[in-house]
Amino acid sequence: MTGAADVQVVVLMGGLGTRLKEYTKECPKSLVDVCGKPFFDYQLDLLAAWGFKKFVFLIGYRADMIEEHYGDGSDRGISIKYSYDGEKLLGTGGAVRRALDLLEEDFLLIYGDSFMDIDYAETVYRYFRGKQNGSRALMTVLRNNNRFDKSNVVMEGDRLILYDKHNPAPEMDYIDYGACMYERSLFAGYPEDEAFDIAKIQHELSVDGKMTAQIVTKRFYEIGSPESLAEFSGYVTKRFSQTHPAIFLDRDGVINEIVWNDDIEQLDSPMRVEQFRFLPDAVKAIRTFKEKGYYVFVVTNQPGAAKGKTSLATLYDINTYMIDALAAEGAEIDDLFMCPHYPKKLPMTKEDFLIRKCNCRKPEPGLIYRAMRKYGIDLAASYMIGDSCSDVKAGSAVGLNTIFIGDYKCDMCKRLGDVSPTFIASSILEAASVVEDKR
Repeated sequence: MTGAADVQVVVLMGGLGTRLKEYTKECPKSLVDVCGKPFFDYQLDLLAAWGFKKFVFLIGYRADMIEEHYGDGSDRGISIKYSYDGEKLLGTGGAVRRALDLLEEDFLLIYGDSFMDIDYAETVYRYFRGKQNGSRALMTVLRNNNRFDKSNVVMEGDRLILYDKHNPAPEMDYIDYGACMYERSLFAGYPEDEAFDIAKIQHELSVDGKMTAQIVTKRFYEIGSPESLAEFSGYVTKRFSQTHPAIFLDRDGVINEIVWNDDIEQLDSPMRVEQFRFLPDAVKAIRTFKEKGYYVFVVTNQPGAAKGKTSLATLYDINTYMIDALAAEGAEIDDLFMCPHYPKKLPMTKEDFLIRKCNCRKPEPGLIYRAMRKYGIDLAASYMIGDSCSDVKAGSAVGLNTIFIGDYKCDMCKRLGDVSPTFIASSILEAASVVEDKR
């Protein structure tokens, strides 16, 4: 399966930023200062952390400043090429068409004035999985209900039925999030100097059933106005300039029930969305963590797809369902980090790319390190909470307090060796009563 390092990222950066004119008189919108750093640096750093290496910037207004700041990308360990707007404004679609000679067969397209913190490994996976079923593009969508802008997408379950930004309809609960993947050939049929909006392509693909969807759960930020710039500045200050305590939660057996798997005739993680059930008081406990002033992260080993019990797409679907259901109950998860790998191939394995030794499968602490790279975390005031020795070992490896949920018996002591949990609790709700109030 294609990974992020093999996927080209195309960035639309040619806008004039007229609503930000007091900030963009002397610089392009993507370089507007946010807490001492150009706006797009935050998004570029995020994409580089996901492993993307190849970029094409579509630039216009103050293009020289963008090229001077980013150069060829080598100082960041990436490659950047540039396509320049001409005198004629060609719209988003026309700007991509102008860069056709620089584009690879498949590419991710984003906007240089938006911050979109999503699972880009899922984006790449779903796009190429969709191509195998005849899709030609992918759109990330957020359940919006007209909160951040007018909703413009109709979803039926996990299927994108219609995208139309010009004709809003009551059944449109979702919005185009701003990160899409496309086949290059979709743009090749347009004349080089024709002005058009990418929304035209998106609409046609949705009507033809050729647009795959990735449902995301975290809101986007954009800097189209002074108000939205101020909002993002506040977010950046909290996330990148300050440290906060965090709760790291294992998933199965802590948040949700373990279920019976008929195929293997034993208890197992849920392998279908409809099997997912919250444990009693899990929602209340997560609300308590948030009320006490903690980030809440889920860190979970999910080798079901690697073992051939389900697909990676279904594992993503289960996580999305869980996060949405918790948010609906006022128990928001700040982020989720999943290891889908397994070290050896089994007879039922279908998605071979998931078979590997990794540093993210607990008891290795890779998932926690991933969270630490993304957020400012006060480790000494944070907790790892789980029901297995791998959770305790992973948390202890990075200096977290650890809470073991369950019966702490002799076999557990032997498996932990010299490591022992900081606290022992009977449930996630009891664990919530143990952690200190950091408000």
